[in-house]
Amino acid sequence: MGKKLNFFKEAVLAAKTSGTITPSSRFLAEKMLKGMNFNQTNLIVELGAGNGIITKHILKKLKPNNHLISFEINETFYQELQKIDHPQLTILNVSAEFLITEIEKKGYKNVDCIVSSLPLSIIPKPISKNILEESYKALNTNGSFVQFQYSLDYFKKFKKLFGKENVSLKFEPLNIPPAFIYKCTKK
Repeated sequence: MGKKLNFFKEAVLAAKTSGTITPSSRFLAEKMLKGMNFNQTNLIVELGAGNGIITKHILKKLKPNNHLISFEINETFYQELQKIDHPQLTILNVSAEFLITEIEKKGYKNVDCIVSSLPLSIIPKPISKNILEESYKALNTNGSFVQFQYSLDYFKKFKKLFGKENVSLKFEPLNIPPAFIYKCTKK
């Protein structure tokens, strides 16, 4: 209960960047990762790692050839993520706007999968646009971008960026609040 209370306090203090007041559920994390082929993945990037709920689910599924880079700009959540000791995890206290620059610093050119918990609807439009464009550019062909949101605000934007036939939508009711999951593929 203490971790949930701490998350709630930090989320309220950082409402403009956290986008929620409760951590993601395990049901949401599992549905976001369902269908991800970890056997054919080299680099996974997580945007908006928060306190690490989804991060830990990703880490449980990693294969020896996988690496996870998690971006989190909230200093308190970043410090919490630092407690996760895993050799295949890199945690960055940097905005997702700089995704390509940051992965290149780590020796990568492209990303196989991006898992995002960013509250795109409350991030200023120019910044969210830059993050999505940067994410798209960073993805390998056939790479996937998985995003959860509490609304359908971004459905048209994802269809425009990825092509309408390359975007699917799922719903997870067992999360507070319930969430929509966008799964996009770069073709």
